[in-house]
Amino acid sequence: MAYENSNAALPAPAAHPMAKPGYGKRSAPDQQRAKPGDFQHLPPREAYLASFIDQLPENAAMDAKTLAKAQPLYGQQAVRSALNELGRAGHLRRVRRRIPPAEGETGTRWVFHTFWSRPARDDEWWAGTLEGDVTPPEVETKAVVADVPPPSEAYDTLARLGLRDPRLALSAADCAALEELACEWLARGTSPDQLSQVLVAGLPDQVHSPRAFLRRRLVDRMPPERAVPTPAREPRPLMECTDCGVPGRVEALPGGLCRACRGRGRDLDHAPTWAQILQVQARVEQMRAAVRAPQRA
Repeated sequence: MAYENSNAALPAPAAHPMAKPGYGKRSAPDQQRAKPGDFQHLPPREAYLASFIDQLPENAAMDAKTLAKAQPLYGQQAVRSALNELGRAGHLRRVRRRIPPAEGETGTRWVFHTFWSRPARDDEWWAGTLEGDVTPPEVETKAVVADVPPPSEAYDTLARLGLRDPRLALSAADCAALEELACEWLARGTSPDQLSQVLVAGLPDQVHSPRAFLRRRLVDRMPPERAVPTPAREPRPLMECTDCGVPGRVEALPGGLCRACRGRGRDLDHAPTWAQILQVQARVEQMRAAVRAPQRA
């Protein structure tokens, strides 16, 4: 989505608080159109925070505590050091200006601004620009930054996108809003590094709203759900003949015996008992005695 006014401030990261009247961000004049590589000359930390600050609207709170709370990577001390480096690089100047008391007021009133320039400027340029600056009327806006819970792997992956490409610098609220979608990617088998590569690949020259851009990409490129593997069927068990130990399928060994052993068992079932053998022997002796009896007569 393109903006009609190319000089207008980019959308602010969600939930970033505005400063009290007389404080906050002021965009320096002669801002150039945002383009890739605006902050590539800076170290990664400063480039990340520069891209984040560049998206903030006029009068956004620019103190280190608020900036630390509004983005997910750096604490107050790191932000304070980064702001100092951005000042030395020519992107930022803090200004305190005395304002005459209004009617009915007494004493001196001071306003405090942090002037921001997308292109780096030298000291001479800043001196001439700030001398001719006129402070505009202030509008007080209240906002609340929600506390961020301990980051998940998905949240941390989103938070670090701004280090890979400053155009994707996200606020803490942005990361929280996109965390569920990123978690779904990881649940479907995507590694954090693979997710980062997908999200930073082929970026347009300008990313006006990193949060909206990444939400669209997370939805449109969502990988398919993991296929649930079908559990492998266990091989059918092989039995062994209880008598001889020969293996065989269950249905081939009724009663636990193979065919041969079952056959031997039937033969044994029909064998004469010892009493039957004795009866036969006695009968044979009687027949022999009967045959011999007439010969003796």
